[in-house]
Amino acid sequence: MDHLNIIKMRRLSLYILSGILLLGSGIGCKSNKKNGNMQNDGPNREGVTEVDPDVFIKEGLVEPITKVEKTLSDGTVATCYKITTTSVPTEHPMGPWCPTHITDGPDKGGKWFENGELYDVDGAFIENMADFYSDATWKMYDEEGNIFVTQTLEDCENAANPNVGEEYENFCVECQPSFVSDVSITYYIPVTPVKLDTPDYFNRGARGGGRPPADRKGNGPPPDRKDHQGPPPGGGGGSVVGLALNGVNFDPPAPTSEILGAYTLAPMDDNGGHINPNTGYHYHAATGMTAKVEQADGHAALIGYALDGFPMFERLDENGNEPTDLDDCRGHTDDIRGYHYHVAAAGTNSFIGCFSGAQGTFEIN
Repeated sequence: MDHLNIIKMRRLSLYILSGILLLGSGIGCKSNKKNGNMQNDGPNREGVTEVDPDVFIKEGLVEPITKVEKTLSDGTVATCYKITTTSVPTEHPMGPWCPTHITDGPDKGGKWFENGELYDVDGAFIENMADFYSDATWKMYDEEGNIFVTQTLEDCENAANPNVGEEYENFCVECQPSFVSDVSITYYIPVTPVKLDTPDYFNRGARGGGRPPADRKGNGPPPDRKDHQGPPPGGGGGSVVGLALNGVNFDPPAPTSEILGAYTLAPMDDNGGHINPNTGYHYHAATGMTAKVEQADGHAALIGYALDGFPMFERLDENGNEPTDLDDCRGHTDDIRGYHYHVAAAGTNSFIGCFSGAQGTFEIN
């Protein structure tokens, strides 16, 4: 964490000297929109600030961050930061996810979302799932109390299949870091955000929202097993929310009803992340465990950037207060940071509600 401490001291000094928080030193966004003429010394007249590449942890990068010209989601041609990461956090361990016995405590398992709450996936949670969901089909353990957990890459891939077989019913699904040791993803994030006239709400199918849930037997729309554990192969901003300071991506909400509809469970770890065999480790919730940059004025800490270039901050400030003027996207504006987001509570299985800016792209290498 020495890298982040240096950043904190530098930003604190700048704040005391100038009274504002600088967000970046790169050239402005070359845009075909009128609001593409940006400044470098705090929020401009449109209320936006530039991305600061120095806040990303270098150990999580495959190569130094560079600038390239890219077309954003609204057709705007903009200067973007090219950020290639390993999707491996360097400031916290990954896992655990699934406990192995019904007597295991919270330290042996991860987290699960239900009705806006975050639950410990310990042995007792697994043992009591039939009561928790009022469905006697749930029994994820044998007569000795051993929990059924995926063990191999093949199991992980099969359990993440849209047409998951009955042989994986009542399994706790986890993929190990060793299964995806060679994954890297490149993100193209606009140096200066391009504010949209109207918010860009998430693709309902790609983000696990708005789809009719499968029933408890898996009937109805097939569970989108690839989607709930990460973005599909290819580019575009349809299935990445943003990028944490450690280089791990913030993902859309996990379609929990569809996961449960197949009688499986795919817990997040205490950091809010789990692993997909195609795209590696990623987050579905902000639990306060990732790298952050504290703000000198007591504002909530910076934890990353959305794919549209707007900064993402924790939900609460240092006094435990959440802003009261957030828009649908969970964003608002202040005189220091310009427009920015505050992430949602971890139990909501989400980060932000929509994009206020034109999004960059990503590609799986």
